[in-house]
Amino acid sequence: MDVELAERLAGPEGVDVLAAAAELAGLDPLTAGLRLRKDHDPELAAAALHEIDLRSRAAVKFGQLSEVLLTRDGLEQATRGVVARWRAQTLLAHGVRRIVDLGCGLGSDALACAEAGIEVVAVEKDPVTAVFARHNLAGVGVEVLTGAAEDLAPSLLDKDVAVMADPARRTGKGRSWQVNDFTPSYEWVVSLVCQHGGVAKFGPGTPYELVPEDLEAVWVSESGDAVEVSLWGDRVPSAQKGRRRSAVVLPGGDSITVEPVEPTVGPVGGWLVEPDPAVIRAGAVDTLAKHLGGRRIAGRIAYLTCDAPVATPYGTVFEVVESFAWKEKALRAWVRDRSIGTLEIKKRGIQLDPAQLRKRLKLSGPHAGTVVITPTTSGAQVLVVRRLRA
Repeated sequence: MDVELAERLAGPEGVDVLAAAAELAGLDPLTAGLRLRKDHDPELAAAALHEIDLRSRAAVKFGQLSEVLLTRDGLEQATRGVVARWRAQTLLAHGVRRIVDLGCGLGSDALACAEAGIEVVAVEKDPVTAVFARHNLAGVGVEVLTGAAEDLAPSLLDKDVAVMADPARRTGKGRSWQVNDFTPSYEWVVSLVCQHGGVAKFGPGTPYELVPEDLEAVWVSESGDAVEVSLWGDRVPSAQKGRRRSAVVLPGGDSITVEPVEPTVGPVGGWLVEPDPAVIRAGAVDTLAKHLGGRRIAGRIAYLTCDAPVATPYGTVFEVVESFAWKEKALRAWVRDRSIGTLEIKKRGIQLDPAQLRKRLKLSGPHAGTVVITPTTSGAQVLVVRRLRA
C-alpha cells in the first residue's frame, strides 16, 4: 500500500468502503471482492477488505476493533491494551507528564498515555503506518511525525521530556528477536532511556546481560503469555540501582522483584507450582519459592513444590494426586486403566514431543487428566496433577 491509498482509506472515502467491507465479512474473498468493486474503486476495495481481515485477526489479541486502521507488521508488534495501560499508569505514577514515543507503530502505547493524561508526541518512520497512527490517535490529540527516530529525537527531547521507544523488530526475512536487527538500534534506544528516563520495550527473550546497570528490567506477561521486557530509567532510587529485575503479571498487575536467594531443591510434595512465564524470564523462580515456602523439584527445572496448599498470582497451582517413574509403558498403562480419553501433557527437562506421545498412548475413554513429566530429586517422574482454579 502506498501513502496516497493509505490517506484515502483514512479519510472520508474510507469510512464508506470500510463499512461496506465489514458487512461482507464471512464471505469468501472472491465473492466479497466482486461485490465491493461494484460500488467502489477496486484498489480501495481491496485495501478495505484487507483491513477487515486484519481487524478479525486483531480481535484475538486486542478484542473487537471497529475504528482503527492496521498494517500486518504493525499488528504483529502492537502492544496489547492492558499492557499499554499498565505502562501508561506506571509512567504517570513516576512523574512523567510529557513523553516522545519513538517508533509509535499504530499508536497503542501513545493512545494509552494520552488517555492517562500524558502529553505525547509520536514518531513513526514508515509513512503508511504514520498515516494510520494519525487516524488512530486523532481523537486524543497526539501529533504524529513521519521520520526516523534518530533524526527527530534531538529536537524533541529536553530535560522535561521522557522517552518511550519500541524499536522495529523486522528484517527482510520477517520478524526478528535478535537485538542486532532492531531499528533504531538497541544501543541507541537504551542510551536515550538512560539519559532522559522513560521506558523502552523489547521482546521477552532479550538477554538480561544486555541491560545496562542504570536501568530496571521488567518482564511482563498478560493472561499467561510472556509479551515483553521493558527497560525503565529514572524509576529506581539510587540506593537500589544495579540490575534490578522484576516480573509483572497482568491483568492483575502483581509484581515480584528478584531477590538474592539461595536456590533450594527437594522432593515433590503435595502441591506443584508452575511459575508464570514472566517470573521465569525475570529469574524470579527462587524468589517465588522463598515467598511460598517451597522449593524446586530439581536443579534448574522451573517447577516448584510445596508441602501445604498455596495460592499465588505468580503461577498455576496443581495438587499432586499421584506419581510414578517416567516410562512410556507405565504411562500407557495408567491412561488405559483409568479410561483417559483426554490428556493434558506438561513437561520440562525431558526430551519428548507431547503431541506425538499423546498419539502413541492411544487415548480412549470418558475421563480427562493432566500429567507433568519432569526430572525430580527421585529421577524422571510422571506427576498426576489436578489444576486448582484461581
